[in-house]
Amino acid sequence: MTAIVSLRNVKKSYLRGKQTVEVLHGVDLEIQASEFLGLMGPSGSGKTTMLNLIAGLDQPTSGEVVVSDKRIDKLSRGALADWRARHIGFIFQFYNLLPVLTAEANVEVPLLLTNLSRAQRRERVQTVLQLVGLADRAKHKPNELSGGQQQRVAIARAIVADPTLLVCDEPTGDLDRQSAEEIMNLLQALNRTQGKTIVMVTHDPRAAEYASRELHLDKGQLAHDARRVA
Repeated sequence: MTAIVSLRNVKKSYLRGKQTVEVLHGVDLEIQASEFLGLMGPSGSGKTTMLNLIAGLDQPTSGEVVVSDKRIDKLSRGALADWRARHIGFIFQFYNLLPVLTAEANVEVPLLLTNLSRAQRRERVQTVLQLVGLADRAKHKPNELSGGQQQRVAIARAIVADPTLLVCDEPTGDLDRQSAEEIMNLLQALNRTQGKTIVMVTHDPRAAEYASRELHLDKGQLAHDARRVA
């Protein structure tokens, strides 16, 4: 199998006042193409830091971060922003939808940075809204949708530009149990039927069970790696 993400001896430190705090301590990790990785661990273990490094939102203090054969830790800030726009789809705990826009307009936002025509953008938007089961809510604004529906819109927005990676930070953290299960079933379907590579941080063991592999971080180091049979 092909590794789509490789972390090699990755360390990450922050300055807290005059003190240097090391959050990740020489992490090595490979994520295969079309894998669904669930990343768990206690607060402060480095989960979100690792996710941000993989997504190009942050850069390591030392070590290598390679995504699709690209050393993203070597990119300038501007080049990294361009790379993220082409390769990363983001799904957050809080949906980050623009309240004045309809569902379809929110989903279209990433495509405004592409060379697609208006008709091509509209076709893509309709396709992904159908995929997430919200074709009949295209004209609704966020405040007219439930939390689960808003997260589905956010997922549609994340996949509309066909990114290399989907990165999810606590995607069910603001949802009730039923809505959370629906969202996790959707993410699992995107992984299994669309071949999407997904990296998900979660504190919820029930959400992590949907992943094909579960990793545990503890004090900035990988402590446990469990694979599941599909």
